[in-house]
Amino acid sequence: MKKYSRYLEANRRRWDESVSLHVASPEYPLRAFRRGALTIHRLEREEVGDVRGKSLLHLQCHFGLDSLSWARLGARVTGVDFSPEAVKRARALAAECGIRAEFVECDVSDLPRRLLPTFDIVYTAKGVLCWLPDVRQWARVVAGLLRPGGMFYLLDDHPAANPFDSRPARSGAKGWFFEFPYFHRARPLRWESGDTYATRGAQMKHRLTFEWQHPVGDVLNALIGAGLHVEFVHEFPFCYWRKFPWMRRGRDGWWRLKRDAGAIPLMWSVRARKNEGQAAASRARPPCRRKSARHNGCP
Repeated sequence: MKKYSRYLEANRRRWDESVSLHVASPEYPLRAFRRGALTIHRLEREEVGDVRGKSLLHLQCHFGLDSLSWARLGARVTGVDFSPEAVKRARALAAECGIRAEFVECDVSDLPRRLLPTFDIVYTAKGVLCWLPDVRQWARVVAGLLRPGGMFYLLDDHPAANPFDSRPARSGAKGWFFEFPYFHRARPLRWESGDTYATRGAQMKHRLTFEWQHPVGDVLNALIGAGLHVEFVHEFPFCYWRKFPWMRRGRDGWWRLKRDAGAIPLMWSVRARKNEGQAAASRARPPCRRKSARHNGCP
């Protein structure tokens, strides 16, 4: 991942700084969590199923609220994040709440070198794919961390909604503005802002981030190419955050469009499984180096 190192390092600095802001933000219900509440949605719990007694690896876990929520539901949880500040806060929160969980400071792409055990469930959700430069490598890592028969689950922004920009609406313009590419590009989108999705009016020192777009086909083909069997793909006309300013939050906690409801999918979920007989050696499968292998399925 050396060619992406400067982008990933900028993102890491930004996420390190965001941790203290997010801990203080009402968008993260830390007070309710300390009283015993869960931060994972009912939809996630239904689609993942019963986790009692199962080992669960949470990739890109931030400061651990969802990880610890799964632990409260009975899973044996390991959370992973590349931000040392996030991991430090997650460990402190686990100790404060008396919840048993492990947290590992590591970039997802480096996990094969950490020699972690394999897991019954690998879970990742809510704003995760955009920070990954290479979903084929990510899918190989996921497959290598699953036990035979183990399950992978993803819940994230729908790629079809990402090309639309909301900034013109803030200036008074009306309508949808197709501003960004749908298909993946090796060169990331560059963002500069003093705020985060969970803060208002913050003035952050590290303002720069880089993101990658991954269309539906790339994500699914990456999982299939890594040897996983896709069990379902679900698309939803609502989202877990206020992606556009003309959205409102329902009593169920989901954000929906005020106008043009159902016009585009806003969120999607994927569940996939590793075949019972699939060799765990997939963790060590090297990435394809052939220049012609721009699409999935390279031998």
